[in-house]
Amino acid sequence: MRPPERSVELTQVTEWEDGRARKVQDSLAAEEPLEIRVGGVPLTVTMRTPGNDLELAAGFLLTEGIIESLDQIAGLHAKAPENGLRSNVVEVELKDSEFDPAELQRNFYAASSCGICGKASIEAIRVRGLRQLDSGLRIDPEMLCELPERLRAEQEVFSRTGGLHAAALFDGEGRLIALREDIGRHNAVDKIAGWALLEKKLPLSECVMLVSGRGGFEIVQKALAAGIPILASVSAPSSLAVKLARELGLTLVGFLRGRRFVVYSGESRCVGPPSADRTEA
Repeated sequence: MRPPERSVELTQVTEWEDGRARKVQDSLAAEEPLEIRVGGVPLTVTMRTPGNDLELAAGFLLTEGIIESLDQIAGLHAKAPENGLRSNVVEVELKDSEFDPAELQRNFYAASSCGICGKASIEAIRVRGLRQLDSGLRIDPEMLCELPERLRAEQEVFSRTGGLHAAALFDGEGRLIALREDIGRHNAVDKIAGWALLEKKLPLSECVMLVSGRGGFEIVQKALAAGIPILASVSAPSSLAVKLARELGLTLVGFLRGRRFVVYSGESRCVGPPSADRTEA
């Protein structure tokens, strides 16, 4: 899989190993701001790895509840570069949407290490009207354990830089459907959601999403917005993420490493009933 243009930058560094120093060329994950404008009005700026910017913008609008379907997007394009400079702006035109840029403009800055921090509680999600998931998808636990290795094998930019998060979409048989990388884990998820939106594949009710890092509240929220019934991560979820997953019927898996994982919500989709001979806190 060829990495998106501008996603990797080269630099000269000094490497020290076993008592010797030498000059070498190193690959860095690119990080640049992306401004999303709606109707010509700046909505947000997020630090991201360039590539799949239209997917990122479309996915952000979907997972943040600004739109519900592709039909609400009248136009979506990257602003043309000016004076030889790179373009880091995506412009969106909406239709059939109650979004009022003058009223709801947030202009928040999303640091690359965390998600958008504008939501304070599950109550904000209830207001959005996200519905209970009713997918009948089931996945074999043995298959689930194989997904992290399949994800890592396809992370082209990570293999060169060691500095990116990833979100991958698999079907119920463990086949890779889509993978996106970004310096921000929430951006990687938005790129997946945006891809599905633009390809008219929503809801993703027969898919499993695996994310690198932790399964925080924002990641759970975005998975729910895309209709994903099973979300797994290689690290821990947060307490609020678990509460939201349990309330809306999302299967939430954490610590997916080797042949072990922990199910925090919706265990029926990936494991049988737990044994009753031991209970641990």
